Amino acid sequence: MKKEKLEQTVSGGCYCGAIRFRSAKAPFTVSYCHCVDCRRATGAPVAVFAAFKDEDLTFSPNEGKQVTVNTGASRSFCPDCGSPLASRFDYLPGQTYVAIGIFDHPEAFAPKLHSYDSQRIDWLHIDDDLERLATTSRDKLNESSE
Repeated sequence: MKKEKLEQTVSGGCYCGAIRFRSAKAPFTVSYCHCVDCRRATGAPVAVFAAFKDEDLTFSPNEGKQVTVNTGASRSFCPDCGSPLASRFDYLPGQTYVAIGIFDHPEAFAPKLHSYDSQRIDWLHIDDDLERLATTSRDKLNESSE
């Protein structure tokens, strides 16, 4: 009898466990973001997000509290513990970015590029050979979603 190959489910959740996410598909890319907005939203010196197509991702029981501080960017957080859950950007339609730190197995998804390297904190040095874009990586991210 021939065995069928099953796709690995990607999953994770907030700090307190109140909200979980799942995807039957792996993220189509993973990126560092050094911009001030992402640093403030995550509380980290650099953010790392995994990109999913909207239709491939589900949150349970819901996506938490939606916050829009800057026009064109919507972020969601757990209303109980405050964990960052997801980000959506008007210039990246049909895509949802999930903070890699809430994955059950973040080690399985290494970043592929650096966005907004011009805003990187001076003392932060990540020694890798990844492409470093001075500002937005919108074109690369939109290309990788196709």
